[in-house]
Amino acid sequence: MGDELAAGDDTLLHSEKEFHDAAKRNDTARMEQLIRRGVDIKAKNNADRAALHWAAGAGNVDAVRLLLDHNVPVDDEDNFGMNALLLSAWFGHLRVLQILVNAGAKINCVNRNGRNLLHCAAQKGHIQVMEFIMEDLEDVCVDKTDKLDRTAFHLAAENGHLEVVEFLIRLGCCRGAKDKEENTALHLAAKNGHLSVLQKIIDAGVDLDEKNMEGLTALHMAAEGGHSDCVKLLLEAGADVNAQTQKMNCLHYAALHGYEETGRILLDAGIHMDAVNHRQQTPLHIAAEHGRQDMAEMILIAGVNLKLTDKQGKTSLDVAARGNHINLADMIIKADRFYKWEKDNLNSDSDSWVAKNLTFKQDHRLETQHIRSVMWRLATKYLRPGEWKKLAHYWKFTDAHIRAIEHQWTGTKSYREHGHRMLLIWLHGVITAGENPVKGLYEGLAGIGRRDLAESIRKKANADSASPRKCVAM
Repeated sequence: MGDELAAGDDTLLHSEKEFHDAAKRNDTARMEQLIRRGVDIKAKNNADRAALHWAAGAGNVDAVRLLLDHNVPVDDEDNFGMNALLLSAWFGHLRVLQILVNAGAKINCVNRNGRNLLHCAAQKGHIQVMEFIMEDLEDVCVDKTDKLDRTAFHLAAENGHLEVVEFLIRLGCCRGAKDKEENTALHLAAKNGHLSVLQKIIDAGVDLDEKNMEGLTALHMAAEGGHSDCVKLLLEAGADVNAQTQKMNCLHYAALHGYEETGRILLDAGIHMDAVNHRQQTPLHIAAEHGRQDMAEMILIAGVNLKLTDKQGKTSLDVAARGNHINLADMIIKADRFYKWEKDNLNSDSDSWVAKNLTFKQDHRLETQHIRSVMWRLATKYLRPGEWKKLAHYWKFTDAHIRAIEHQWTGTKSYREHGHRMLLIWLHGVITAGENPVKGLYEGLAGIGRRDLAESIRKKANADSASPRKCVAM
């Protein structure tokens, strides 16, 4: 024919490439024309794909029939082990599949991954194809496994195909079947956040706390993926919130990725906040290491043991300071001081105004702007090097608190920034306790021998108590 190799497809001649393209678009007139000219209808491209593969995958009934009339091999596989029958199941072309079956295609074929017709249809969610396979074909086992030991149920659950999941449950499939990594369909639905599928599997009756090879339950997988709706569903169904792998509990995963909604649900469900992973890290250690302020805030408000150390002997405060997460370090110090104050001053009434309004984040409120500006000027203009530490000791900051504040070294004038941070942390405690910050400042400054500053602050505060601007310039 004087044909040359087609560009970019080094195993096909131009006419053969054209024949494949005609099969893709169901152009039987062009296909017949090329057949009359002597084209090789069995020709394969460099992926071992013939015209029948393209026609079947595209659902082109006329092209498929034409090729079968010319006796093309019906069971030939491409490089992926996919033949025309598997492709028709994969793409959901029921009529083509029926034609191929009637033409004598082998129905027990599998691809390179060991997936059969049912697997292919289930993975892609083609319910009508599945119904035909199970009702009209013989010897198709609903629980047949692929090379990863996954059943059609696994694949449907993993890909979120609710109708297929329902169909397989009605057929009596094994709901607790495990793949090579010991995942059940419940694990895979949870991992991928398929809520309606998860609900259906739970309703069908399975072990919610079944663990895979890594010791993960479905709840772990939902938490790791940040699928808060799935986490909530599993907990409401009775999953163990404190199930722990050798590595982590669910809150560790939420803290690692900063999944706040998931973290909130887990905390509300009573998860152990002081559980440790293989590195002896609590969820707060993880949040501190990765600078997850919102997660840390939730954990701190819920109440946590701040004295726990990881394998390196570091507390969560040490980890935050070392990681240069300044705001988070300050939040932990505020929480530590608050816990002590709460222990000394509050009864066990969890509905107190403090619990409702508690935050350890930076204060940007308008009503505290005036006193915060006083703190800034005090730290940057009036406190001498070393005096902020004296104040800190007077106000019962621990050595660990002071070390964490000092960790952020910025040069010879850094004592100003350290002092400012310490003052804002102290202010948080004073406001939380409902005390007078001006009185506290006076007593603190007098206590470290700076009565001059103490008197200056008191005079300016008393000059006009109604004017928030009076104290700004000391």
